[in-house]
Amino acid sequence: MSSVPSSASDQDRETGGGSEPDYRFTLANERTFLAWIRTALALVAGAVAVLHLVPLDWGDGSRLTVGLALTALAVIITVYAPLRWIRVQRAMRRGRPLPMSALPLITTVGVTLVCVAVLVGNYWP
Repeated sequence: MSSVPSSASDQDRETGGGSEPDYRFTLANERTFLAWIRTALALVAGAVAVLHLVPLDWGDGSRLTVGLALTALAVIITVYAPLRWIRVQRAMRRGRPLPMSALPLITTVGVTLVCVAVLVGNYWP
């Protein structure tokens, strides 16, 4: 069985419509996706460290709050990253402007809140 689409409608279904973008842009989009996944993995590692490895003089509530916040942020990034990748790929194929992404703002706000919680946990018992 051939993997070549049998008609234009089959090709549109496989590519999301439009034409194949320059492979460099497709690979750049993939690298961006992988960078978001690495960020999510780093956040999970931070959550494990806060919850189980780093000897902190925090109460259980502070430790749990920071660990769960890091984990929640990792989950949000992990769910949103492939959706963003698909939206960008589809826009490139259709020759449209790239869609704006809320992911950088979500990550910035989340990491800022975690940093504030860490400072509060360290300096205000």
